Amino acid sequence: MSRVAVVTGGTRGIGQAICLALKAQGRTVVANYAGNEDKARAFTAETGIPAYRFDVGDHEATIKGCAQIAAEIGEIDIVVNNAGITRDGVLHKMSFDDWNEVMRINLGGCFNMAKATFPGMRERGWGRIVNIGSINGQAGQYGQVNYAAAKSGIHGFTKALAQEGAKYGVTVNAIAPGYIDTDMVAAVPAPVLEKIVAKIPVGRLGHAEEIARGVAFLTADEGGFVTGSTMSLNGGQHMY
Repeated sequence: MSRVAVVTGGTRGIGQAICLALKAQGRTVVANYAGNEDKARAFTAETGIPAYRFDVGDHEATIKGCAQIAAEIGEIDIVVNNAGITRDGVLHKMSFDDWNEVMRINLGGCFNMAKATFPGMRERGWGRIVNIGSINGQAGQYGQVNYAAAKSGIHGFTKALAQEGAKYGVTVNAIAPGYIDTDMVAAVPAPVLEKIVAKIPVGRLGHAEEIARGVAFLTADEGGFVTGSTMSLNGGQHMY
């Protein structure tokens, strides 16, 4: 039986590309999503990959959601923490809710998914966790103290949990994407985006499939010696 992989925020953008890459790798893939029912149904119809709705920032909902997946699909051996939101604004205009929601979902979601799945991986002696960080968690970004802090926290979370999982056959790694041609980046005003692309040595935005290939590498059966690492996929924009 193939290993079960759960990709949070998996029904569009980078998450969808990751789902497809893991399916091609022979995994039994499940996507998580937070709220867009129409897109989730279209995703499942197009890919054949089931989608489960729960808010990864809600601890109890995540525990229940993962338990449901384990009961209906199989025990979860691979987790890709991809779900994330932005609530951009300079600090003096940022509300506590803007701060808290980004931390709750982007960083809290990693904790909640790990609490739901890491004990089982540890008991079975095999597991792969990949946390999607960001170039902005490495270098910072104007107007994103919340997002940058959450993503930077993901990199620290990854290194700490990797130490806990290593002797049990559970690897924990992160990927820090640069600017990728997704809906999130499409929302950036064109003049700003032009300036960003000008700073990328390869001269273009990244593609979601390029991030997905990194995930496929880190979650491979042969990937047991790679843990606690952050893979920077950013076209050379930030060499960390």
